Amino acid sequence: MKVYGSSQSGNCLKVKWTAEMLGVPFEWIEVDTFSGATRTPEFLAINPAGQVPVVVLKDGRELAQSNAIMLFLAEGSPLIPNDAYERAKMLEWMFWEQYSHEPAIAVRIARRFYLKTPEEELDPALLAKGKSALGRMELQLKQTAFLAGAAFSLADIALVAYTRVAHRGGFDLGPYAHVRAWIARVEQRLGLLAAE
Repeated sequence: MKVYGSSQSGNCLKVKWTAEMLGVPFEWIEVDTFSGATRTPEFLAINPAGQVPVVVLKDGRELAQSNAIMLFLAEGSPLIPNDAYERAKMLEWMFWEQYSHEPAIAVRIARRFYLKTPEEELDPALLAKGKSALGRMELQLKQTAFLAGAAFSLADIALVAYTRVAHRGGFDLGPYAHVRAWIARVEQRLGLLAAE
């Protein structure tokens, strides 16, 4: 399996971490998303949406969208709950991540940390939306060790990718003690060093 991704993208890293945790062999192909590499005819032939991550399976089939790839890789593993309700809760968090978390936190990280956009040029609504997302996670993690409940799941891998580096987007994790403790638990599960 080939994984086309950027090491600067949480969406790509969560695919990498899932494959590594499950012992799925893959070849990582680094793609520089800031240089237009996802807009070349060669890349668009793999993923017409022009986005990473995208995987090319051994049989040549392609699969895009980080959470879809994670679900494919983890099929039949303990990372996906057997119970229908618990599985749905995991998916609830994964859908929420792409709709309510990533569009604020990841966008601020990209613009502020990687593109060096001055704070006054950033949409202030992104900071408010990101803080709201972190508050929602804090509320859940006061009640359960992991996002979808007592068990570690794909939801935790999906959400930790950008949350662990939220400070790069100007988000102070200080007020979110349960989120910080959860990050440490998930990093330990994934064998990751604490994010700088």
